[in-house]
Amino acid sequence: MIAAARVIVPFTGAGISTESGIPDFRSPGGLWTRNRPIPFDEFLSSRAARDEAWRRRFDMEATFAAARPARGHRALAALYKSGKSPAVITQNIDNLHQSSGFASGDVVELHGNTTYARCLGCDKRHELGWARERFESTGRAPDCDDCGEPVKTATISFGQTMPEEAMQRANELAQACDLFLVVGSSLVVWPAAGIPLVAKRSGARLVIINNEPTDHDDLADLVIRHDIGETLGPFVGN
Repeated sequence: MIAAARVIVPFTGAGISTESGIPDFRSPGGLWTRNRPIPFDEFLSSRAARDEAWRRRFDMEATFAAARPARGHRALAALYKSGKSPAVITQNIDNLHQSSGFASGDVVELHGNTTYARCLGCDKRHELGWARERFESTGRAPDCDDCGEPVKTATISFGQTMPEEAMQRANELAQACDLFLVVGSSLVVWPAAGIPLVAKRSGARLVIINNEPTDHDDLADLVIRHDIGETLGPFVGN
């Protein structure tokens, strides 16, 4: 299928990054089995929730900082560099696709990015070093220097509006490809989970590589329930 395809669009979830040392969310021992997610409205309304969200982020800093692209990331980057893939759509927030060789503008981040922060009032970008210094000196979640509104990692929380531009581009990529590769996503978080269906309805072949079953398996042309690194490893560029 990869050899025959003209345009391949990968769609990745947390499973591709577990080989990099980043735990996923839903599996036993995953992040959400240890800490319930903090919804966006709670982050906005509760100083304690904002403090807890930043505490969790800095508790994970060593994990994110040490993570390097795994075989799955490198294999998809090889397809990108070969001209087969115009971009990658990802639910991940870890910046590993950029580190593997994708240009930043060709990583369509549906759920944002945890390696920097933004003000929820004026949208000013803030670096994590600044946020950490504020947090550690005061014990409180940082607020923007310019407008005083809360600062949040540049990720999309439950209940937060999806990024309109990223969703539009993801749908356009899904409509234009002839092979859509789902890699390491459980396909349960909507509206992102609807994008593979757009590709399928537009005539693309659909391949799902994931250890656990998904609700879209019956629609796929091929389902591979096997380790992502071993499955995609042969496509890693030398």
